[in-house]
Amino acid sequence: MASFPVHLRSWQEPLRAQFPIITEHPSLAYLDSAATSQKPRAVLDAAQRYLTESNANAGRGTYPWANATTAMVERVRGRVKAFLGDPAPERSRVDFTSGTSEGLRAVALDWLPGLLADGDEIVVPFGDHQANALPWLEAREVLARRGVRITVREMPYQEGSRDYDTAELARQVTARTRFVAATHVHHVYGGDMNVHRVRQAVGPDAVICLDAAQSVGHVPIDLAALDVDFVVFSGHKALALPGTGAVWSRGLRGPAFEPGGWAGTPNTVGIASLEAALDWLEEAGVGRIEEWTVGLAARLTDGLSRLRPYEVLGCGLSLAADSRVQRRRAVVTLRHERIDAADLGFILYSHGFMVRSDGHCQASAGETRSSVRVSLHVYNTPEEIDRLLAVLGTL
Repeated sequence: MASFPVHLRSWQEPLRAQFPIITEHPSLAYLDSAATSQKPRAVLDAAQRYLTESNANAGRGTYPWANATTAMVERVRGRVKAFLGDPAPERSRVDFTSGTSEGLRAVALDWLPGLLADGDEIVVPFGDHQANALPWLEAREVLARRGVRITVREMPYQEGSRDYDTAELARQVTARTRFVAATHVHHVYGGDMNVHRVRQAVGPDAVICLDAAQSVGHVPIDLAALDVDFVVFSGHKALALPGTGAVWSRGLRGPAFEPGGWAGTPNTVGIASLEAALDWLEEAGVGRIEEWTVGLAARLTDGLSRLRPYEVLGCGLSLAADSRVQRRRAVVTLRHERIDAADLGFILYSHGFMVRSDGHCQASAGETRSSVRVSLHVYNTPEEIDRLLAVLGTL
């Protein structure tokens, strides 16, 4: 069995106890955190406190509750910058959205057309989530209606690992490559996509927009090291309430980002929950969360490597306990050689495991067959992984 960070046991157990939905259903194992995370008591209390003590619209009134809400929204903008390790917060901005999908679409439709001219090129990762592929195609159509023709190039992938092939990317880049969409942690293969290598491949001038839906709250973020121009993430995958997300924009390459249209009422209770979630994550230690969940994923892939009927998607060299290849970040996706993924999902739920069983919203260059995804967070345990492997071993 793969080595596991047992030294974190005494750290993890009291954290798990802070998730009411987990502790109140001890017979169930929630293994679908890549879709949405569960919420600790501190986040639930923050939402309740806001709704019962100062609920009001932001930027619309001058009475105390409205002022407190306006101040809270502005404070959380700064909190997001600090959590992401923003090296120059005075120059960047944070805009709140309903999640990653809306945020990426805002960049694509409200900002990207102002960057591009006829003949420019963009790079799109068609093996990643549809939310990081379809909006850029929408932008191409918007520009075409204006008489501006751009070229959309496909991000190249390594055949075996499904990492970005940055050597091939470097060969494809031209003087007209203005924009690159990338993903921080892949939502199916679980790999860190090494975005710093993307920057090296495309050079210092191209804008990079990063889908961080599976990394914020799971791995430490260092914006100075990443050198990207946009970071877009969903709060609900990082322990906050649904309908919450953010776009961080640097504003150093291309025009300043500003969402189009009338902003309307923000999701104020969601923003309050995001502040509490980021505080909780920082106190728990995102580095330790990464170590814990990578350990769980390694325990699972090591066990699956010994079960003949299963294929684990992504890098096959990283499955075994003694592998020196990068381990999966909280996401392990698998198929059974005979059992359909949907049926396998139903079987697993009958044993108390909640997983995702479908195509996982991959874009056109992604997997063509459905699969079962196991995704983890701080509230999961090695005992859950061992129970899951025991069940899988009987099928």
